[in-house]
Amino acid sequence: MAFCNMCGAQIADGTTTCAACAARMSAAAAVPATAGGPAAATTAAAGGMTDNVAGMLAYFTIIPAIIFLVVEPYNKSRFVRFHSWQCISFLVGIFVVHVALSVFGFVPFLGLLTLPLHGLIFLGTIIVLIICALKANQNQMFKLPIVGEFAEKQANAM
Repeated sequence: MAFCNMCGAQIADGTTTCAACAARMSAAAAVPATAGGPAAATTAAAGGMTDNVAGMLAYFTIIPAIIFLVVEPYNKSRFVRFHSWQCISFLVGIFVVHVALSVFGFVPFLGLLTLPLHGLIFLGTIIVLIICALKANQNQMFKLPIVGEFAEKQANAM
């Protein structure tokens, strides 16, 4: 059996149209039941998302990352926990950098220098989050340089 790549519903092998959402797909586009491991297939069969989709969604804002750490069955998946912790720790680090730049902004003439830095850091943050989300969607545990080790420790702690 395979799963629809639009809604995640189970579809019969060789079917070109999903019965649940009426999405058309080729036979190669259907996700096999073993993609993402047995836990991912079980989650998708139970009406949930696969681990790679949950890991990807964790990078959209900090709220889904926190939700995935609390809600079952996602909090039992090491893959989803890793990406949730990495997103949370990365965004907290970026927040600390912005606060530090804001403090320097009160010093005369440094405020003019820190203003463009805020924009560059924001743009860099968006790029890093997109890259991490794409890597998570490809079932890769892409570790960021500083926060990746912390996220891995937290994911293995449970």
